[in-house]
Amino acid sequence: MASSLLIPMTGRRSLADSDTAAMTRGVTRGVCRHLANTGHAVLTEFKLPNRRRADVVALDADGRVIVIEVKSALADYRADGKWREYLPYCDAFAFAVAETFPLDVLPEDCGLLVADPFGAEVVRWQTLAPLHPSRRRAMTLRFARLAGERLHRLLDPPV
Repeated sequence: MASSLLIPMTGRRSLADSDTAAMTRGVTRGVCRHLANTGHAVLTEFKLPNRRRADVVALDADGRVIVIEVKSALADYRADGKWREYLPYCDAFAFAVAETFPLDVLPEDCGLLVADPFGAEVVRWQTLAPLHPSRRRAMTLRFARLAGERLHRLLDPPV
């Protein structure tokens, strides 16, 4: 996983800071676009085995699990201390924020993506110890089942 800046953010419209729901949707969309464009399979709103919900989870071509926590505003970050509970379930972790977010409040040892609705820049990744093979298998199966269930609902919506 490269930590180079892959997509320039200049010239893009910024998200309105006053609408945190729109900000979250925009940052999430940009992160998902970036990850998909770099060869990752991506799911949002992913329930982890510890019952926490990750905003974005991605699998790379080698089966590495990446968790991205989207933060739409400083108050959102300060009110949420549960992100450390995601770390045992991934090989890499990062926060994703809009370009207007105060980056200096985020832990320097965590990954960071800066995103808007059109893409994202990887500032850095927090690479963790590789997952134990049994946990990797469980996470991969969970990912595959959720992706299959969502695809099925698209093809055959419940009545």
